[in-house]
Order: sequence, then structure tokens, then C-alpha cells
Amino acid sequence: MSGEADTAVARGERALAAGDWTAAVDAFGAALERAETPEALAGYGEALWWLGENHEGMAYRERGYVAFRHEGNPERAVDVALWLCKNHLATLGNPAAARGWLARARRLVDEHGLEEWHGWVRLMEAYDADAAEGEALAREAHELARARADADMELCALAGVGGALVGQGRVTEGVGYLDEAMAGALAGEGRHRDTVVFTSCTTIIACTTCAEFERAVQWVRATDRFTRRYGCPFLYVQCRVLYAAVLFATGDWDRAEEELHTVLRASEGALPALRAEGLATLAELRLAQGRLEEAGRLVEGLEDQSAAVPVLAGLHLAHGRASTAEALLRRCVGEVGDSLEALGFLELLGEAARVGGRVDEAQDRGRALAERGASLGCDLAVARGARLQGQALAEVSPEEARRHLEEALATFGRLGMPVEAARTRLRLASLLRSHLPELAADEARTALDVLEGVGASRDAAAASDLLRELGVAVARRGPRSLEILTHREQEVFTLLGEGLSNPDIAERLYISRRTAEQHVARVLRKLGLRSRAEAAAEATRQSHRAPPRFGAR
Repeated sequence: MSGEADTAVARGERALAAGDWTAAVDAFGAALERAETPEALAGYGEALWWLGENHEGMAYRERGYVAFRHEGNPERAVDVALWLCKNHLATLGNPAAARGWLARARRLVDEHGLEEWHGWVRLMEAYDADAAEGEALAREAHELARARADADMELCALAGVGGALVGQGRVTEGVGYLDEAMAGALAGEGRHRDTVVFTSCTTIIACTTCAEFERAVQWVRATDRFTRRYGCPFLYVQCRVLYAAVLFATGDWDRAEEELHTVLRASEGALPALRAEGLATLAELRLAQGRLEEAGRLVEGLEDQSAAVPVLAGLHLAHGRASTAEALLRRCVGEVGDSLEALGFLELLGEAARVGGRVDEAQDRGRALAERGASLGCDLAVARGARLQGQALAEVSPEEARRHLEEALATFGRLGMPVEAARTRLRLASLLRSHLPELAADEARTALDVLEGVGASRDAAAASDLLRELGVAVARRGPRSLEILTHREQEVFTLLGEGLSNPDIAERLYISRRTAEQHVARVLRKLGLRSRAEAAAEATRQSHRAPPRFGAR
């Protein structure tokens, strides 16, 4: 390796250590222009991975693996092989390829007597085993880690034990291990940031599987400081979808959409079931925004994927086809166990029964959902069940219905789910409109503010209709102040006023076309505008404001 290449690789490794991924890409790229060394190839791939360029990152890491093998560096080759094993499993959903890379790592460890890597091999084996065997393998990895005082392996093994225990239904015991692993990883006990990625992804997957939604939300929030400094730690596609779902549920729809677009880019070439999760979650966001046609297009061809069932059922309900929605849900509800997905199916089944006029069945389903949630310690399911009971009882027992709806409202609020709280508040307002109209109007106004704020257009329209029914004048919210836009979004807004297309905006601002498209969509939503033409007209009206300066990268 030349002296200049050496220097560039060293600069890249320092940038990786500092979490400056862009600088690392530049440095390793400069090194590769001089010589394709294994260190430069592997480092370049790692930096790209942190920036969300999964496919290109994996390709460079594979080339780095081959180069390390040719150079006679089995230890670094094992490191890269294990990394590729995990990514083929959690990013591409390809267990066969993952097993192939694990087999290569295992053979190198055995042939070269690399004792320090045995624990990592066991840990990867745990992720390809059933829950009971996975627990045993993860515990073995934990013992090996402690014997070698390897903090990174120890924390990852603790997360592995926790995930395996949850998989066996030993939820309380399992989440204790997960909490311990996350606390240590986020505190910086490990030397490698990949440890935060591994523990974070294991935790969010396990919590979602066992309906520990509140814990998932808490740990997502706990990663905020890491995210601000280094970027999203939920880098594997499998857990990034769940991360986006948490952002969606907690009302951060802009970030949820950004993450989902990243997921769809990263999952190109992934197996269908994994990609379907990203498409279905984005479709669910579109459904919540009232963009039914877009939601329908996103799930076209996904009828056989369980991830798409809630959206498909929701679309049927939105179009008045309750019996079709119910038939679809009944086929799938027995296939997904006690996960959050299954609990969501149960709520939709109850809603289909209510819309179909079978209020007793809807009430029974709501009660069963709340009881199941209580037995699992899942407050989200309890709140959904209470809301369903409240809606079912609205005509026959208004006081009992009010009690259930207020219980659901309080729980959604405590869980930090503002949109679900607003939807519940709207149902409460509808219940109160005949005998407590002033209170109903207050509740509907509060709901409307939240629903308009996130862009939930169908629900916002329902809140507006209810307020008008109550005699409260509600004007369609006009274009909002530009102060709610970020600096970049204000630049995009100004360029829309000039009539620029997305490719033109991308070229002017030195961003990708996909990023420009996302910025345009957010500008329209935040300002309450329905089209680019409306945006251009509004920008013209705002033209007396000083235009932003362009050109800075």
C-alpha cells in the first residue's frame, strides 16, 4: 500500500471512530483511488452502511472479505463474514445467504484457532436457531465474553438471551435482559457502535413481538442522543421498519416517512416478505393521511403478505366493505400469535363487526382485546379494547361508553400517541354532542388541532364536520406560516414558486431527486396545500419575503 493510501485509510478509520461517516467515505474513497486494499474496501463499505447505502455497502464489504482472505488475514475476514451474515438475515431477509456467511466464519475460526471469535459465531448461530436453542447459544456466548472481558460481545449476548427468552414466552425475564443490554450499550460500555445497532434492533424486534409497545417507545426515545450524533441505530431493514412504525404511532410522521423511504431503498432485492413490511407500513401512513389511492397502490400484489392485511382491511372499511374486511382478517388472525400485529387484527375485526351493525360482537371483541392486553401487560391493547367497547356501547349505554372512551384517551395520552388520542377524543365528542354540546365542541377542537397538525385529512374532516354540526364555524385551514418549515423546506418552497420540477430542485440544491421529492411532499403537507400549483401560487404571494441563498452544500 502506498504512503498516500496508508494516510487516507488512517484518516478514514479515524472518521469511523468519530462517527463522521461522510468524512470516512471521502477518505476511504481517496484510498481506493490509489489502491484497492482490504482495509479501504471494508471501511468504505462500513461507512456507506451507516449512511443507509446498504446494497453498495454490503458489496464493498464482500470485496473486503475476499481481499482479507487473499492477504492472509483470517481474523479480519471473520469479522466481515459475521457482519455479512447478520445483514443478509436482517436487511435482505435471506437466511440461506446468512447461513453461508456464518459457515465461512465458523470454518475460518476453527481452521486458524481464533478462540476470541467463538462467542460471536455462537451468537450468530443463536439468531438462526429456535428460541430454546437460541437461548443456550446466547448464554454460551455470554460466558465466553465474560471470560475474555469482551464488553461488546457481552452486551450483544445479553440482548440475544433476552430476545430468545421473549421468543419462548418468558417475557418478564426476557425484557430484563434487553433493558440491561440497552443500558450498557447506550452508556458506551462497548468499544464499537455496532453494539448499539445490534442491541437496539434485537430489543425493538423482541418488544414488538411480545406486545411490549411502551417499552419499545421508551428505548426508541432513549436512543435520541445517539441518533443525533451518529445517525439512526436501527440500521437493519427488519428493525428499521419497526422503528418507523414507532415514530408513526407517536405522531412523528415526517421522520417515519423518511425512515420508510430509506427502508424501501435498502430493501430492493430483499425477499418479498421483508420488503412487504416496509411497503405496508408506508401504506398505513398514507391511509392515516387519507390518501387512500396511494395506500392501495402501495399494497397492490401484497394480498398474501400478512403485513399488508391491516391496510387492505382498513381500505375495505373506508369504502364501506365491512364484510370483505372481516373475511380477510379472519383468514389471517390465527397466523400471527400474540404479537402487536395480532392485537391490531382483533381491533379491526371488532370495528368491522360494529360497522356491520353487530354491536354485541364488537363489544365482546373489545372486551376480549382489553383482557388479552391486560394479561400480556400491553397497555396499547387495553386502550384499543376500551375504545372499541366505547364505540360499541355508544347507542345502548352512553355513560358506560364514555367511561371506556375516557379510559382509552388517558392511556393513549400516557403512551405518547397523540393521533390515537385525538381519534379517541373525536369519538368521545361524537358521543357527547347531544347532551353536552359545549364539552363536545372543546373535545372536537382539540382533536382537530392534532389531526390537522400531522396531516390526518380524513379524521380532520370528520372533526370539522362535527364542529359544524355543533354550530361552531370551522374554516378550512389556509396555508400556514412559513416558520413551520425547516430552512431546507423553505428553499424548496421558493423553488416551487419558480415552477421548478423535482429534478431541477435536486440539481439546484445539490440533493438527490428522491430527497427533493420527499421535501416537496412535506412542504405541501405542512402548509396544507393540495398541489404544486397551489404551492407556486402561495410562493408568489409570499414573494415579498427575502429569498433564501442557494448553493451551499
